[in-house]
Amino acid sequence: MSIEIKLKRAYEPAGADDGMRILVDRLWPRGLSKAAAALTLWMKDIAPSTELREWFAHDPALWPEFQRRYRAELDANGEAVERMRDLLQKGPATLLYAAHDREHNQAVVLASYLQKRGSHPRVSHQRGRHGG
Repeated sequence: MSIEIKLKRAYEPAGADDGMRILVDRLWPRGLSKAAAALTLWMKDIAPSTELREWFAHDPALWPEFQRRYRAELDANGEAVERMRDLLQKGPATLLYAAHDREHNQAVVLASYLQKRGSHPRVSHQRGRHGG
């Protein structure tokens, strides 16, 4: 069964077509209330390690190496990856992240990783009405 994985900043309002809303950050997004997040699940264990997150610091110049290192972490984190795959088979899902950069964040890498392993053919990035 193929489904679409959407990507969205956690600060954007929940949409009717979001499906399951899964936060894939290790840290809770600053200033975001749990009610506003409207999460289905917070999967801290699939997020990049603290060491990798701090090393990357959302520096686009480090993006190629960040992707390589995060994929290696995902390879070593089979339990969390399988849990995510199982969840995604249940229906539409939106992976949420807190980063400002829509192109250089862990949700982009995670969605790509899942695609390449034959799980999900389509990824779309949602932009909320309020930008961000």
